[in-house]
Amino acid sequence: MPDPEVIFPLMLFAAGFGTRMGALTATRPKPLIEVAGRPLIDHALVLADEAGVAHRVANAHYLGDQIAAHLAGTGVVVAMEDPILDTAGGLKAALPLLGRADQSGPVMTLNTDAVWTGANPLSELARAWRPGMGALLLLLPAAEARSETGRSDFVMDAEGRIDWPGGREGFLYLGAQILDTGVLDAFPPGRFSLLEVWRKLIGEGRAFGAIHRGGWCDVGHPGGIATAEAMLAGAHG
Repeated sequence: MPDPEVIFPLMLFAAGFGTRMGALTATRPKPLIEVAGRPLIDHALVLADEAGVAHRVANAHYLGDQIAAHLAGTGVVVAMEDPILDTAGGLKAALPLLGRADQSGPVMTLNTDAVWTGANPLSELARAWRPGMGALLLLLPAAEARSETGRSDFVMDAEGRIDWPGGREGFLYLGAQILDTGVLDAFPPGRFSLLEVWRKLIGEGRAFGAIHRGGWCDVGHPGGIATAEAMLAGAHG
């Protein structure tokens, strides 16, 4: 059943070039690559359906007409970017479509190049969000994440505040967060990354993490397809 706690609009990041996918993205955008018989972006939409997220926007750039055609009739608003604006720039440009024209209030963001098992990540974030947070990022211990990078993105203290790892083993960011969009007012329109936004919030002590209770697999590279399908098959089995 839909989760009544999820009341935030959702931004789906679907504008990237998918260069790590090589030939697989020569004629189609990465969000339309199939995993277990379903395009990646549809895996994200299932999560939104299950969590009861009604207000959804997807940005698009590379082969964006295919994204728009695929989402036609789904109720997802497509924000076409030209030029491409990166993650935070795309989010800032889409705020009016997300009902955040005054650049205030929390918004969920979700990458569309991963699959999940276990608890619904959007519901997890909604339940863990607290007033006063600037950002809440969903994480996994780096050693448990199915990712080709093997990196740690953040460390986390006992109160859940995150910081840069500085060479320490920590947690991998899974591409799902809640962001208080008021922070974007500090940045001019144009192309900029969420890394810049997180840097500001970490400096203010307003960036937090939550641990995903389940599995996650990055499908940003060809090898991730088989790994993700095996993870899903194991979870369903």
